[in-house]
Amino acid sequence: MKTILLVDDETRMLDLLDLFLKPHGYRCIKLESGKEALTFLEEAEEAIDLVILDVMMPEMDGWTTCKKIREFSKVPIIMLTARSETVDVIKGLKFGADDYVTKPFSEDELLARIEALLRRTSNLTEKQIVFKGLEWKEESVELKFQNQVIQVTPKEFALIGLFLKNPQKVFSRDHLLSTIWGLNSHIDDRTVDSHIRNLREKLRNAGFSVDNHLFTVWGIGYKWLTEDSETSN
Repeated sequence: MKTILLVDDETRMLDLLDLFLKPHGYRCIKLESGKEALTFLEEAEEAIDLVILDVMMPEMDGWTTCKKIREFSKVPIIMLTARSETVDVIKGLKFGADDYVTKPFSEDELLARIEALLRRTSNLTEKQIVFKGLEWKEESVELKFQNQVIQVTPKEFALIGLFLKNPQKVFSRDHLLSTIWGLNSHIDDRTVDSHIRNLREKLRNAGFSVDNHLFTVWGIGYKWLTEDSETSN
């Protein structure tokens, strides 16, 4: 089931979109402001497949919200507005929107645009993980936090990817050695510990709260928790 984040200051529109989308297998999360959306996406513990974002909202309009989302996430965005002028469409696209739907819209048109956008981005999202502003891109071998690149070694990159793909799972040092270094590697457990220590330091220096997520399981190995905790190591 795909999850769509709906952002609109009108409760009636949120309920209408939810009513349209749920029967077609989409799970909807409803928020009423751009600020709420930014906070939610930065701290999200689940994957958001697409955002439907209203343009005309008080405090922070959809254009500004879209621009700020693009500072840390590549989640697909459809702008929703009653304004159909070409200059407004171009503005939304320049700020990072992927598509634009004008009100009033038909249910069939909205569904078609959602499906088309998800098809175009499916290959990317399968190889990309975003967690609380931390972005792991398998294809380009790139790790970022809040759009800033974190320089890691190939083994460190593979380690963080394994943890992000398998939250809550405890990995023994032997498992990490065989998975990351290979079954025939001639290295010991201290190599794993050294790489984990370096990875933690790089994530801390980048500003990511790694100590709330990457934990040592004494006598066994390591695990990644999705919920914040006050202690680690």
